[in-house]
Amino acid sequence: MRGYLLGAIAAASYGLNPLFALPLYEAGVGVDSVLFYRYLLAVVMMGALMLVRRQSFALARRDILPLVVLGLLFSFSSLLLFQSYKYMDAGIASTILFLYPVVVAVIMTVGFHEKASLATVLSILLSSVGILLLCRSADGTTLNPVGIALVLLSSLCYAVYIVGVNRSSLRTMSAEKLTFYSLLIGTSIYVVRLHGCVDLQLLPSFPMWECAVGLALFPTIVSLVALASAIHRIGSTPAAILGALEPVTALIIGVAVFSEALTVRIIGGVVLILVAVTLIIVGDSLRLPRIVRIPHLLRLPHRNW
Repeated sequence: MRGYLLGAIAAASYGLNPLFALPLYEAGVGVDSVLFYRYLLAVVMMGALMLVRRQSFALARRDILPLVVLGLLFSFSSLLLFQSYKYMDAGIASTILFLYPVVVAVIMTVGFHEKASLATVLSILLSSVGILLLCRSADGTTLNPVGIALVLLSSLCYAVYIVGVNRSSLRTMSAEKLTFYSLLIGTSIYVVRLHGCVDLQLLPSFPMWECAVGLALFPTIVSLVALASAIHRIGSTPAAILGALEPVTALIIGVAVFSEALTVRIIGGVVLILVAVTLIIVGDSLRLPRIVRIPHLLRLPHRNW
């Protein structure tokens, strides 16, 4: 139960990205600067927490390469998602990102030979229809294909990250240490993109610093620590399925705070995606009522009829 609760917390926290990121965009802060502040502040907070709890920063040699790969994957996932906000509503982008549980299920089936169930196949079909419904804006025009491609690539990076946490040597590493090094390595991408921080934009006001701190704390530290803990307890696919709270959170924030459009078509697309990914986790537990077979009954002694 703790694993499922942590998975829900991770998803809901990650869905808060638009709440803190969009005000920074509106203030004229670029994507790379926003993400640099997000990662740097998160590294400082996570490192301070580990020091207070007297946790070791030591790494085994076998863990270095997986940490580098996972840190870069998560960082690229963030970069691609935040770039997509320029092309579509944040709520819709976060909903399309929610395809990552399906991607996780496919990776586990193809790459790790998990059994491909009927529920998995149905979930892929339903989620595809849901994406088609979401790929039009409020006025009925088709959304920018660049934005859609960015979100899909972000979803792929996030899915591989989730699988990697559970299927590499890092599966025994503490959630705090895993999060710290993933963020530290991920920060390097923005240092490079900002030309050694020469192009880093300063935050213009105290409220913008509040948004940066909120971005570092909730959709980063809280989400990553809770996600890693959930994966260790319940596995990659169930933890990914609990991401259902992510697009719901993002859409609620988009509509309530940023006045984004919410149409019947968008609601229908969201429902289809939620049903699709939910099928992955509950599909195998569904059982048809047993039907008594006549040939079996005919073999019973007469007194048992």
